[in-house]
Amino acid sequence: MGLEVDPAFVQAAEHRPKPTISDAGEIPLIDLSPLLHHPIPSDPSDPSIPDEISSLIAAIGAACLDWGFFQVVNHGVDLKLLERVQAVAREFFALPAEEKRRVKLDEVNALGYYDTEHTKNVRDWKEVFDLVVREYESDDGSFRLRNQWPDHPPAMREACEEYIASVEKLAYKLVELIALSLNLPAKRLNGFFRDSSCFFRINHYNPCPSPNLVLGVGRHKDSGALTVLAQDEVGGLDVKRKSDGEWVRVKPIPNSYIINVGDIIQVWSNDKYESVEHRASVNTEKERFSIPFFFSPTFSTNVKPLEELVSDDKNPARYQEYNWGHYFSSRLSSNFKKLDKDNLQISHFKKAL
Repeated sequence: MGLEVDPAFVQAAEHRPKPTISDAGEIPLIDLSPLLHHPIPSDPSDPSIPDEISSLIAAIGAACLDWGFFQVVNHGVDLKLLERVQAVAREFFALPAEEKRRVKLDEVNALGYYDTEHTKNVRDWKEVFDLVVREYESDDGSFRLRNQWPDHPPAMREACEEYIASVEKLAYKLVELIALSLNLPAKRLNGFFRDSSCFFRINHYNPCPSPNLVLGVGRHKDSGALTVLAQDEVGGLDVKRKSDGEWVRVKPIPNSYIINVGDIIQVWSNDKYESVEHRASVNTEKERFSIPFFFSPTFSTNVKPLEELVSDDKNPARYQEYNWGHYFSSRLSSNFKKLDKDNLQISHFKKAL
């Protein structure tokens, strides 16, 4: 297939997707139905924890350790809420370009519609609509996160807000289970998410004439704490398998969510759980939608390894402390234009041990 796209979209040869990709060695599939019958325990050492819950905590810990990714079913989010968001997303992205650009984000307000995002300085083959759970403005007014709601479709705001409220509850449950898997109290991390900076996105990937040259989203790791992703039946999410570095396609499972550990949990856990590279591939025939919810702490949070998980002799802290708000705004600026260097990474805060 010849070059049929703008060179800005073309990946370097070593990062282009292969014609075929393995779906062997799938990311773990975890059933959350035990939470329908039992509360999440507060103390990991409680001897009365039901076996079902102990097994669930162990499964999540193993998935975070071995993959950094897992898929959940029986998660408690009403399917109708997701279907409503998918319906308004189809309506919105089918609008003429000039209509969508009425709610276009910019370098002051980083929320709304956008179709020229870059990942690692290569343009992504997608268009997006971004929202936050809680709006924010910096003290000097130079940086703003203010939701822009389009006039059409009129049901978009209600559909998104109701969906976000439900998925946020799921994210709290998952963070509590992850804390327990680290042998921490279930609510050890919850306080970081008061007045959280949670981010919600709808990705739309149009069919692409050269899917062997471009990516819907280039390889990257998520900078927040945890991502809860809904993908449609088309599929296209690829995860870099930790065991051998090969890319693995995540099969769509109806009414499931894909969960991945972000950079913040990697730092909090002092590298026990790693944030893993992933990407979105595209195809020539079908449009695709994916809907991630990025669960992140309040912007004032200073991120560092949790004191309970480090020791001066056996497991010293591997990261310098950094401020999440500064980190987020720095990385966000690289989404708007091609830079002459990579954006900020947690590796920049890694200590030399």
